[in-house]
Amino acid sequence: MSEADPLFGSALKEDWTWGPIFDADVHIDPPHDMWKDYLPESQKAKAPVIEHADDCDYICFEGNRRPVMMINNQAGRTGKEFKMVGRLSDQRNTYDPAKRLADMDLDGIDQAICFGGGPLGSFDNDLYLASFEAYSRWVMDWASNAPHRLFPVGHCPMRDIDETIEHVHRLAKMGFKMLQLPAFPQNPEAWRTSSSIKNMKDGQVSAQTGDPKGALQYSDPEFDRLWKVLCDYGMVITFHLGGRVPRFGQKEFFLADMPMSKLAMAEPIGIFIHNGIFDRFPDLRIGSMESGVGWFAWFAEYNDRTWEKQRFWTESVLKNPPSYYMDQNIWGSFIQDRPGILMRDLPGGKNIMWSSDYPHSETTFPNSHAIIRRDFAGVPEADIRDIICNNAKQFLRIS
Repeated sequence: MSEADPLFGSALKEDWTWGPIFDADVHIDPPHDMWKDYLPESQKAKAPVIEHADDCDYICFEGNRRPVMMINNQAGRTGKEFKMVGRLSDQRNTYDPAKRLADMDLDGIDQAICFGGGPLGSFDNDLYLASFEAYSRWVMDWASNAPHRLFPVGHCPMRDIDETIEHVHRLAKMGFKMLQLPAFPQNPEAWRTSSSIKNMKDGQVSAQTGDPKGALQYSDPEFDRLWKVLCDYGMVITFHLGGRVPRFGQKEFFLADMPMSKLAMAEPIGIFIHNGIFDRFPDLRIGSMESGVGWFAWFAEYNDRTWEKQRFWTESVLKNPPSYYMDQNIWGSFIQDRPGILMRDLPGGKNIMWSSDYPHSETTFPNSHAIIRRDFAGVPEADIRDIICNNAKQFLRIS
């Protein structure tokens, strides 16, 4: 039986005995008219405009007119009802605070880490960079409606280390606990990337992926200045996929691309581990979000065995086996991942966090309780409580 089956279950909480749920990964789509309100005065005229047509709604921006894509907002639909383009009114309203909190209550979710689109997919560097700050101000205002339940992630460009540090200071003063970084640093022209995806603007891809082939790499010693600032503030880093971006909207590639987008997150994690970053900054924490966790224990085991044999000629700087850093510094979120749950006691597999991925096409909404019951069958209640709540709180260092 699948979660699309109406007999599967409901989100009613009357018989729920496993305590609160801290959803480690939900999404928030700001209303398109937000940009003209939050961008600086010099950039407001460049904001996107919505055009309502007979077939669907269109986003008009920088000379392009593209239909509203629905793939990331399918909550409440069964798989047979998915649609790729449509109207804004067809999408679930994720940005109205009252409606958002009502959906959390319907699904039995108490608290949530909230990710957003971040910047505009602009080819104008000034507008692109301004949109990071605009989004962060808007999402913090939005989360202020329920600060004990909504924990937004701050976004900033990653094209220059000093520039990013300035953004970290600003975000920390605003109250952000998390900093979203692309899987790889960006180019000096922040929107440019070698990871172009059809149907997506390079600026949007770059915000998530950066440029794997760029001159700037997280292994560079110069990044220690950024890691120190993050540790000083107690802020954690989130990588929300990005090692490889699925070819959204291209049905001939989509299903094969999706699992690879999860597994590709092993590369940035490996870069941090094998370059000794966690030895120099033991308090630094990374969340590999939406990557799934079934591969975590395998990754830790493989790295340990490889490191044992190869560490001498590679002149490895590590003080401990790689699995040590997986257990101390790396967290990961999953949606439906029973193998990951069953490997929770293996090295590298313990810091795992459940998520609903609301309102994306993989979401468990509104049947999250029933799906948790299915995927956690036979798991001790103490472990369930850790994975659906306590581990996320530990990651964020909140009580």
